[in-house]
Amino acid sequence: METNGVPLTPAQARAALADTEHVRASTERRSATPWPTWFFLTLTLYIGAFPFVYGGVMAGRDWLLPGPAWTGIALALTALYLALFAVAARSWRARTGVALRFDVLPKRVVAPGAIGLPAVLVGSAFLFRFTEQPLWLAAASLIGVAVSVAFHFTFVRLHRKAA
Repeated sequence: METNGVPLTPAQARAALADTEHVRASTERRSATPWPTWFFLTLTLYIGAFPFVYGGVMAGRDWLLPGPAWTGIALALTALYLALFAVAARSWRARTGVALRFDVLPKRVVAPGAIGLPAVLVGSAFLFRFTEQPLWLAAASLIGVAVSVAFHFTFVRLHRKAA
């Protein structure tokens, strides 16, 4: 609010404070905004494919493809995911003015997911190596996709609650 050196009236001061509060509240809502839908889908597909690719890398013998091919696919998939993450972060920041945030979800939800999901995804590859049953990979893939979708819906719900 431009005053050109003229003191504000009490009504003008209250209006300026209300505008400031509105901007602060809007910034907080933006901070809890869910990630772009295309990135959520990319992340979910990555999590769904990871057990099969890592299972192929860990297989005791060639499973569907030679071992080096699985390693190349794993490296390419991870590089693609990281590149898309960088694009999502940059475009999200340009559009909203707020960086993608990892700390918005409650820690009681994030901690078990951050520990449990990698254990399930990687553990399934070890189980596959020892049992040679791809059922472990399919189960881990389905669990991973379900966890990704649940996190996304939790993120969306938190956004709606903040708005």
